[in-house]
Amino acid sequence: MGTGLMIGLGILVVVILFIAGIYNKLVALRNRFKNAFAQIDVQLKRRYDLIPNLVETAKAYMAHEKDTLEGVVRARNAAVNAASAAAANPDDPDAIKQLSGAESALSGSLGRLFALAEAYPDLKANQNMMQLSEELTTTENKVAFARQAYNDAVMVYNTARETFPSVLLAGMLGFRAAELLTIENPAEREAPKVSF
Repeated sequence: MGTGLMIGLGILVVVILFIAGIYNKLVALRNRFKNAFAQIDVQLKRRYDLIPNLVETAKAYMAHEKDTLEGVVRARNAAVNAASAAAANPDDPDAIKQLSGAESALSGSLGRLFALAEAYPDLKANQNMMQLSEELTTTENKVAFARQAYNDAVMVYNTARETFPSVLLAGMLGFRAAELLTIENPAEREAPKVSF
């Protein structure tokens, strides 16, 4: 009976260590994608800080384009709120989906603003507008790189969570699937137009 008890305890210890290993691996991967989201958050805040300056600069030249300017401000405010909710809990799939939608709307509004700005040569030549546009473009690139790193970390986490044997324990241990951050940009989906 003593040997049977020792074997039973040994098996129990192995099972506990096995579960602890899976748990620790999932915690490390979840923390990795949360850290990756924090990098996105930094870049988004910079982007959000640039937009009011851009709108103020454009306002002086585009006074009768009030609806477009107000649309950019509304989209920016919605994106700020969605980003705050997502930053508070990056493993909440609904918060990430709302951020994706808000960022897509903001990108669309900014696209309309820049398209309208093309009709205003003085605005295009304004030094402040050129500098803000350049900073916004640089920040957009940084957001894209940070988003790619986040999505890669989410993919690794979701794969680890969904593969055997982790899949048997992930739900019971409170590990839910993470959401990819996708920002729809209609211009990216259009084929480039080439003319000869």
